[in-house]
Amino acid sequence: MKTDDYKERIGVANSSLYPDLETLARLQRAHLRTVPFENLDIHWNRPIILDEEKFYEKIVRRRRGGFCYELNGLFNALLRGIGFKTRLISARVFNGKEFGPEFDHMAIIATIDREDYLTDVGFGSFTADPLRFVTDVEQKDREGIFVIRKFDEKYFEVVTRVEDTWIPEHIFRDVSHELSEFEEMCDFQQYSPESHFTKGKLCSIMTETGRKTLTDKSFIVTTNGEKIETPVNSESEFYRLLELEFSIAPVEA
Repeated sequence: MKTDDYKERIGVANSSLYPDLETLARLQRAHLRTVPFENLDIHWNRPIILDEEKFYEKIVRRRRGGFCYELNGLFNALLRGIGFKTRLISARVFNGKEFGPEFDHMAIIATIDREDYLTDVGFGSFTADPLRFVTDVEQKDREGIFVIRKFDEKYFEVVTRVEDTWIPEHIFRDVSHELSEFEEMCDFQQYSPESHFTKGKLCSIMTETGRKTLTDKSFIVTTNGEKIETPVNSESEFYRLLELEFSIAPVEA
């Protein structure tokens, strides 16, 4: 992996990077603003294989995005290349009713000066900055207020406050995993009709003032908390917006 090309891809070329918290926060924000969360290959019948070189080819060379296994898989390689001590963890995502299975989501824990931080560039709308891995402490982020708390004897839970209610994001165990251990769930996510990733196309990215998200049905732009939603009435309109707003050409299809 060519670190300089990766740095250019996320807009931090010619920057000196060190395995410290300032760099981690800078890299996470840069990644979220430049690399979209998207599931397009699933709908273009292009297999997603858990391999760092394939992630690099897609995200850096072809300037695409991806979903959690690709985005956090490659981001983890970048962090380790800079000198961070990291571990991949499995998270179980809350779907509104219950938590998904093990390896439902991949995230990263980075250790800096004996303190752990949860960092994630592959969860769509989540934190802009790393979360300190401490329990029962409210952490304010541009995306909201978050808390990591004990869920049970094995799991920790990440929750975010919406008005006066704490909404679950996911639960995770602090157990290190290899990339290959996520293969079965990666296949489920891209091939199963039960996976929400197979039900429609999605492309979403954080912006300086909010987020923009494109689906088969709508294009949503959030700016300083104000949301504007525009219907997408045809496949050609979807691909026009995909190229205009995310610089992903329709010829990819």
